[in-house]
Amino acid sequence: MKPQGPVGLRRDAEKIGGALPPLLAEAELLAATVSQGDHGRRRAGHGEAFWQYRQAVPGDARSMVDWRRSGRSDSQYIREMEWQSAQTVSLWVDDALSMDYRSEGSERSKYERAALLALAISLLLMKGGERVSLMGTSATLPRSGRAQINRIAMALGGDRPEERPDYGIPPSDRMARGGRAIFFSDFLGDPAALVPALSHAADRGVTGCFVQVLDESEEVFPFDGRMIFESMGGGTEFEAQRARSLRAAYQARLAERRGRLAEMARHLGWRVLHHRTSVSPRQALLWLYMAIGDRA
Repeated sequence: MKPQGPVGLRRDAEKIGGALPPLLAEAELLAATVSQGDHGRRRAGHGEAFWQYRQAVPGDARSMVDWRRSGRSDSQYIREMEWQSAQTVSLWVDDALSMDYRSEGSERSKYERAALLALAISLLLMKGGERVSLMGTSATLPRSGRAQINRIAMALGGDRPEERPDYGIPPSDRMARGGRAIFFSDFLGDPAALVPALSHAADRGVTGCFVQVLDESEEVFPFDGRMIFESMGGGTEFEAQRARSLRAAYQARLAERRGRLAEMARHLGWRVLHHRTSVSPRQALLWLYMAIGDRA
């Protein structure tokens, strides 16, 4: 099924009573289900968010004492604030033709699920004071705030070019030195195509996550009988008389491809998440939220 066009998008937006694409409303709802917890970086330091009280020790300045809290005890207590340091997170959402795939009965295409996760993690990160950019779009400059969320939402939910490659390649946007990155893709294309972007990331000390989004049928290969397999762009076609006989070879090839992705991740200090469109996005979002905030 083709991705939702501008007319359908506007109709759905009117249904929910909002001026922005329904993608944003759904992302906000998803983000709200994820705890606004420690973001993987709770420790004492400079910041405005309260973290904890601790008993004063020799060497602490009297100006650090919280006298209201200390007045309820025989001890003096220090009010510690949570360490806060804004980081820049660069997102890439693969919008190639292969990401439009969804099997019979699937509610979402791979691109639609990737876009939802990307927008939801943007909401969570910006709420924590981080700056986010969406590579290859009008939101490529890292910013925070509602205006940037709207830019990302419109870029992800808007029209995409008809002429697109079968498989995506990360754009050549510069990533912030020492920042983080999240790449959303099916990673079914040539792994060598990732090398330029990953080399740039390594040169600038960027670490991050690969999020491989696949349709369930692309993992379990449920096909049987005579089948004609065709790429989303129509450029490649393969006919199988007994599709079931291809299952083992296909799954071995998928495992090999995943192994190469895992090896890239190990080499770069990145992490890999495998996500199916048939499962709830909440678990994937929570994993991302904790992984991207873990500086250890």
